[in-house]
Amino acid sequence: RPVKLLALDYGSARTGVAVSDPSGTLARPLGAVARVGSPDGTARLLAILEEERPDRIVVGLPRMPAGGEGAQAQATRAFVGRLRRATPIPIDLEDERFTTSIAQSARRSGAQADVDSAAAAVLLQGVLDRMAGPAAPSS
Repeated sequence: RPVKLLALDYGSARTGVAVSDPSGTLARPLGAVARVGSPDGTARLLAILEEERPDRIVVGLPRMPAGGEGAQAQATRAFVGRLRRATPIPIDLEDERFTTSIAQSARRSGAQADVDSAAAAVLLQGVLDRMAGPAAPSS
Protein backbone atom coordinates (compact mmCIF):
# COMPACT_ATOMS: atom_id res chain seq x y z
CA ARG A 1 0.00 0.00 0.00
CA PRO A 2 1.45 3.39 -0.93
CA VAL A 3 2.11 5.81 1.90
CA LYS A 4 0.05 9.00 1.80
CA LEU A 5 2.07 12.05 2.78
CA LEU A 6 1.00 15.58 3.59
CA ALA A 7 3.57 18.38 3.45
CA LEU A 8 3.56 21.72 5.24
CA ASP A 9 5.55 24.82 4.32
CA TYR A 10 5.24 26.59 7.69
CA GLY A 11 4.94 30.33 8.00
CA SER A 12 3.39 32.32 10.84
CA ALA A 13 1.12 34.21 8.40
CA ARG A 14 0.46 31.41 5.89
CA THR A 15 1.31 27.72 5.90
CA GLY A 16 1.28 25.98 2.54
CA VAL A 17 -0.24 22.50 2.35
CA ALA A 18 0.27 19.77 -0.25
CA VAL A 19 -0.74 16.10 -0.34
CA SER A 20 0.41 13.08 -2.29
CA ASP A 21 -1.90 11.31 -4.72
CA PRO A 22 -3.28 7.84 -3.85
CA SER A 23 -0.37 6.12 -5.64
CA GLY A 24 2.18 8.10 -3.59
CA THR A 25 3.94 9.43 -6.69
CA LEU A 26 2.65 12.97 -7.29
CA ALA A 27 2.33 15.98 -4.99
CA ARG A 28 -0.71 18.24 -5.28
CA PRO A 29 -0.98 21.71 -3.68
CA LEU A 30 -4.01 22.06 -1.39
CA GLY A 31 -3.79 25.77 -0.58
CA ALA A 32 -2.65 27.59 2.51
CA VAL A 33 -3.83 27.88 6.10
CA ALA A 34 -3.78 31.42 7.47
CA ARG A 35 -2.20 32.00 10.90
CA VAL A 36 -1.81 28.29 11.69
CA GLY A 37 -0.64 29.21 15.21
CA SER A 38 -4.00 30.81 16.08
CA PRO A 39 -6.92 28.73 17.40
CA ASP A 40 -8.78 29.11 14.06
CA GLY A 41 -5.68 28.25 12.03
CA THR A 42 -4.92 25.22 14.17
CA ALA A 43 -8.53 24.03 13.87
CA ARG A 44 -8.35 24.42 10.07
CA LEU A 45 -5.11 22.44 9.86
CA LEU A 46 -6.48 19.67 12.07
CA ALA A 47 -9.61 19.54 9.87
CA ILE A 48 -7.39 19.11 6.79
CA LEU A 49 -5.50 16.30 8.54
CA GLU A 50 -8.80 14.62 9.44
CA GLU A 51 -10.07 14.96 5.87
CA GLU A 52 -6.87 13.84 4.12
CA ARG A 53 -5.82 11.17 6.65
CA PRO A 54 -2.11 11.12 5.77
CA ASP A 55 0.16 8.35 7.06
CA ARG A 56 2.93 10.89 7.69
CA ILE A 57 3.42 14.64 7.73
CA VAL A 58 6.51 16.28 6.26
CA VAL A 59 7.33 19.80 7.44
CA GLY A 60 9.87 21.89 5.58
CA LEU A 61 12.75 23.05 7.78
CA PRO A 62 14.16 26.31 6.43
CA ARG A 63 17.92 26.25 6.59
CA MET A 64 20.30 28.99 5.56
CA PRO A 65 22.19 28.45 2.28
CA ALA A 66 25.24 27.18 4.19
CA GLY A 67 23.05 24.71 6.11
CA GLY A 68 22.72 26.46 9.48
CA GLU A 69 19.46 27.30 11.20
CA GLY A 70 18.12 30.77 11.87
CA ALA A 71 15.05 32.22 13.59
CA GLN A 72 12.60 30.79 11.02
CA ALA A 73 13.98 27.27 11.56
CA GLN A 74 13.52 27.67 15.31
CA ALA A 75 9.94 28.91 14.80
CA THR A 76 9.31 25.89 12.55
CA ARG A 77 10.68 23.50 15.18
CA ALA A 78 8.39 25.11 17.79
CA PHE A 79 5.40 24.70 15.44
CA VAL A 80 6.28 21.03 14.89
CA GLY A 81 6.42 20.53 18.66
CA ARG A 82 2.90 21.95 19.01
CA LEU A 83 1.66 19.88 16.08
CA ARG A 84 3.12 16.68 17.55
CA ARG A 85 1.08 17.32 20.71
CA ALA A 86 -2.08 17.87 18.63
CA THR A 87 -1.93 14.81 16.35
CA PRO A 88 -0.71 11.21 16.57
CA ILE A 89 0.41 11.30 12.91
CA PRO A 90 4.21 10.92 12.64
CA ILE A 91 5.98 14.13 11.58
CA ASP A 92 9.31 14.39 9.76
CA LEU A 93 11.38 17.52 9.15
CA GLU A 94 12.81 17.94 5.66
CA ASP A 95 15.37 20.48 4.42
CA GLU A 96 13.48 23.05 2.34
CA ARG A 97 16.25 25.46 1.47
CA PHE A 98 15.21 26.06 -2.11
CA THR A 99 11.52 25.10 -2.29
CA THR A 100 10.11 28.64 -2.11
CA SER A 101 12.41 29.98 -4.83
CA ILE A 102 11.54 26.99 -7.06
CA ALA A 103 7.83 27.58 -6.39
CA GLN A 104 8.17 31.31 -7.14
CA SER A 105 9.90 30.50 -10.45
CA ALA A 106 7.12 28.09 -11.37
CA ARG A 107 4.52 30.70 -10.55
CA ARG A 108 6.24 33.29 -12.75
CA SER A 109 6.17 30.78 -15.58
CA GLY A 110 2.39 30.39 -15.35
CA ALA A 111 1.55 28.04 -12.49
CA GLN A 112 -1.62 29.14 -10.69
CA ALA A 113 -1.13 27.63 -7.22
CA ASP A 114 -0.22 30.08 -4.49
CA VAL A 115 3.47 30.16 -3.64
CA ASP A 116 2.99 28.70 -0.14
CA SER A 117 1.19 25.54 -1.24
CA ALA A 118 3.39 25.30 -4.34
CA ALA A 119 6.45 25.32 -2.05
CA ALA A 120 4.86 22.54 0.02
CA ALA A 121 4.25 20.58 -3.21
CA VAL A 122 7.89 21.06 -4.34
CA LEU A 123 9.06 19.81 -0.93
CA LEU A 124 6.69 16.83 -1.05
CA GLN A 125 7.58 15.90 -4.62
CA GLY A 126 11.25 15.74 -3.63
CA VAL A 127 10.40 13.35 -0.78
CA LEU A 128 8.20 11.20 -3.05
CA ASP A 129 10.91 11.05 -5.72
CA ARG A 130 13.51 9.95 -3.15
CA MET A 131 11.13 7.29 -1.77
CA ALA A 132 10.59 5.91 -5.29
CA GLY A 133 14.32 5.51 -5.77
CA PRO A 134 16.26 5.85 -9.01
CA ALA A 135 14.30 5.55 -12.22
CA ALA A 136 14.74 2.35 -14.19
CA PRO A 137 16.87 2.85 -17.29
CA SER A 138 14.83 3.00 -20.47
CA SER A 139 15.65 0.59 -23.27
